[in-house]
Amino acid sequence: MGVDQTEPEVPEDAVGRRVSCGGERATVRYVGPVPPTAGLWLGVEWDDPGRGKHDGSHEGVQYFTCSHIKGGSFVRPAKASFGVDYLAAVRQVYQVDTEEVLSEEISISDKKLKWWCVEERSYESLPSVILSRCEVNGPGDDGEIKKTTPNVQWLDMSGTLLSCWEDVAAVTQQLERLEGLQLSNNRLRLTSDPSTHCQAFSNIKVLALNSCYLTWPQILHCAPMWPQLEDLCVEENNITELQRPEDVLQSLKSLSLSSNPLVQESVLSLSALPRLEQLNLSNTGLSVIRFDDAAPGAPTEMFPALKKLSLDRNNITEWCVVDELAKLRSLVQFSCRGNRLTSSDRNPKTANQILIAKLGRLVLLNSCEIQPEDRKGAELDYIKMFGEEWLKAGGRSQPSAQFISQHPRYQTLIDKYGAPEEGELKKPEPFALKNQLLKITFVFPDAGERKPIEKKLPATMEVQKVKGLLYRLLKVPVADLKLTYTSPKMVGTEFEIDSDLKTLQFYSIEDGNQVLVRWS
Repeated sequence: MGVDQTEPEVPEDAVGRRVSCGGERATVRYVGPVPPTAGLWLGVEWDDPGRGKHDGSHEGVQYFTCSHIKGGSFVRPAKASFGVDYLAAVRQVYQVDTEEVLSEEISISDKKLKWWCVEERSYESLPSVILSRCEVNGPGDDGEIKKTTPNVQWLDMSGTLLSCWEDVAAVTQQLERLEGLQLSNNRLRLTSDPSTHCQAFSNIKVLALNSCYLTWPQILHCAPMWPQLEDLCVEENNITELQRPEDVLQSLKSLSLSSNPLVQESVLSLSALPRLEQLNLSNTGLSVIRFDDAAPGAPTEMFPALKKLSLDRNNITEWCVVDELAKLRSLVQFSCRGNRLTSSDRNPKTANQILIAKLGRLVLLNSCEIQPEDRKGAELDYIKMFGEEWLKAGGRSQPSAQFISQHPRYQTLIDKYGAPEEGELKKPEPFALKNQLLKITFVFPDAGERKPIEKKLPATMEVQKVKGLLYRLLKVPVADLKLTYTSPKMVGTEFEIDSDLKTLQFYSIEDGNQVLVRWS
């Protein structure tokens, strides 16, 4: 550690403040000397612990503590920026030519919002302000925000240097028309009395707090600040066990908890939210969900308004989970890509048919609309698929309780289409590799001179072997290959293929899909 002879002035309240060092964000945990070196040091805890070197100690002395054993460093004040106020950041970002108008799209969860920026002399007409990754540290002079940008409805302050909720409230209370607030990638100290800041967030309907290192109790502690909140996105936090929201979040219509390590039994704590229509539980480790208040095939009282549910990239392997979801009285959109729900023939298309047949009110499955002919075909095939089981279980008189619990909709489908005849029953066919060959077209969007390549590959082929095949064809190192795929059912949408150890079947890649190949 060297000596800096020209140390800048450090704020008196530096401990707890957020700083930027070399583009990385950190929180100041210590200000003072670190013998035997001369001069002043800042002890910082990095947001990315990979940037750190220690736990806040030096030569046996503990100067501060970190949540990660190697999350801390000592830096000279000259290397750290404490940031600028809101209006200084606005002027830095919106220095554009007269008459020039720019537009940019920002995604909050799965929503796309258009943000407009205009020349400096029109700040007061700005409907939205994007200060993402800017070094905003607070509001600046009293009342100046209200005078300068009074019409802002959408504000993005993700990845800034705001230190606490009081700093955020000091900005938002001057934006009386604000409805949408993006605060992802911040580390905000909790306020002791959230209810005192209700006015500052009184019109907020959309709030994103992704990657803020929050727990669910902390979110519930803050929730009284957001009395009108309808859309809350808290992906990639430290949320594990969910507790029931008592007298808070009652206006919530959409909640995304994606990429949090949830305790799955606690998911039902959310079930009484009266207006919740959309719930994203993707990549949360879920394998089971049960609504014990309702018998098989009967509607549950839980999640009364839930229309859209996403369970992508979880550990769901049992069809009984789908039967439980069929109890949701309002569910019409469901997504479960990247789970291991398989049919006896191991065909992903058959698995989708079973999903459609089991979920009778479904309109969209994995973002694809279910046409009336698709539903009819899936339900008729389902009747035939399990007809033999139904007969053996005493179907024509009264099926066994075990069969009813495994196939709650079967009797409804028979009432709709009639009982299957003996000759119509589908006999389970032994799995054969040739039945699972998928016709895949490889295309190369960034290499215009390369023609598409068509291959027939087994659905059980792992992505790493697909990359090995592409290496032999293209002579591009496997590590450089990036794959996505598209389906004719969802034109214009690319789905990531992000794990080399998964199979084509895992990603629900079907016969006729295109795989897009790019490399760095």
